[in-house]
Amino acid sequence: MQDASIIFRYFPDLTDHQKNQFTQLGDLYREWNEKINVVSRKDVENLYVNHILHSLGIAKVISFKSGTSILDVGTGGGFPGIPLAILFPEVNFHLVDSIGKKITVVNAVADAIGLKNVRAEQVRAEQLKATYDFVVSRAVTRMKEFYGWVNNKIKSESVHTLDNGILYLKGGDLEEEMNELKKRYSQYDLTEFFKEDFFETKKVIYLPVFN
Repeated sequence: MQDASIIFRYFPDLTDHQKNQFTQLGDLYREWNEKINVVSRKDVENLYVNHILHSLGIAKVISFKSGTSILDVGTGGGFPGIPLAILFPEVNFHLVDSIGKKITVVNAVADAIGLKNVRAEQVRAEQLKATYDFVVSRAVTRMKEFYGWVNNKIKSESVHTLDNGILYLKGGDLEEEMNELKKRYSQYDLTEFFKEDFFETKKVIYLPVFN
């Protein structure tokens, strides 16, 4: 069974508090997954690589500055938002999903590990009125549709080296899907950062909205 040590290997500068938070995630998700299926049953044993480390792939592409606002769309049980919120405690995360029981899990996990920078809400992204520096997600739909949901939720003024936009975790050959959108984008292969076989086809797609 995997444990949090794999996270510590790739992110060696974590505080003791952050290490403790990551360590708690394993038991919390196993416990909640018995009640509400937020991770596939066969996959819960691979939680640390397939869900937590995968979520943190975004942090290998960008280091969010203090005060940044992030929207996680279709967060499910809290991915990528909860791992990123542990890593960036000075960044504000709004985790949304249309399924209420998944938000129940997100709130319970965030409360259990003392995350103060996470707000979770049962709502569709299209209904939100607020704007954010970045939108993150893990492959909830094709990018063209996703872009239509969130492109007006992003602030125009950027303070990072990457302009404000979308950071999307996806797998497989994405050329056809991205060509549908006809927008400039960058692709980061997670094999550049992580050695595990799981990441062989996994990528972070970065799409600046104002280009």
